[in-house]
Amino acid sequence: MVCALGAAVCFGAATVLQAMAARAASAQGGGGGEAGVLLRALRQWRYLAGLGLDGLGFVLQVLALRALPIYAVGAALASSLAVTAVVASRLLRVRLHRGEWAAVGVVCAGLAMLGVSAGEEGDLGGSDALKFSMLGVALAVLGVGLAGGRLPERGRGLVLGLAAGFGFGVVEVAVRLIDSVSVPELLGNPATYALLLGGGAAFLALTSALQRGSVTVATAAMVIGETVGPALVGVVWLGDRTREGLAWLAVLGFVVSVAGALVLARFGEAPSSSGGRGGENSGGGG
Repeated sequence: MVCALGAAVCFGAATVLQAMAARAASAQGGGGGEAGVLLRALRQWRYLAGLGLDGLGFVLQVLALRALPIYAVGAALASSLAVTAVVASRLLRVRLHRGEWAAVGVVCAGLAMLGVSAGEEGDLGGSDALKFSMLGVALAVLGVGLAGGRLPERGRGLVLGLAAGFGFGVVEVAVRLIDSVSVPELLGNPATYALLLGGGAAFLALTSALQRGSVTVATAAMVIGETVGPALVGVVWLGDRTREGLAWLAVLGFVVSVAGALVLARFGEAPSSSGGRGGENSGGGG
């Protein structure tokens, strides 16, 4: 759980640091459109630090997924929105309303419940059918991302956000389906390709969603997609369980933490952001 929370802190802080770098790059001028802003941002220490935090967050996420049920890790990663909100209120001078501060507290309470009730990761090995299913989902997410510009305007953000969430969810499940890191085993495991394709496809879908739709709707849909689906896969197919007699507390903690994250969905893209997980450039889960 420490690794899962550490990943959330890394992803949430990375979003704000990259937002600050993007603001500064935009203020410099110089033209070049979004590509020019990105190139100027890449020369700033804040953006590079954000990328470093994204990388560290992904490593911590993998470690957490190797020890905890997927439902606990997914809910913890959704709490990165709470981290972004708190850090943005300090560094970007974003004003948090009472309801949003309350949502931060709700997220913390939900995670505390999960920390108490979560058992160890399931001991069931993933079948070949599940591995190929994850690869199929990743391909579907890629298709939705590529078709983002042609989707009907109404509901576009919702569809793309859900697709991004499913892509990040594929990454969470695929980590559990990779038993060996030897090169021959990795190359022969469909889960390896599902992980890589799912992360890239999720990034594409989320980027399209944030450019063409509501940030709040897309981020809320992403949170639902990357938490509920993978949690069900972990419980039904991988044997994830809670501590004896505490299933009710785990369910309550999961619902509470995800609900709190949804209230903070507008922080899925920090003001003028250009990166971070849940921002225009995704780390961690992808």
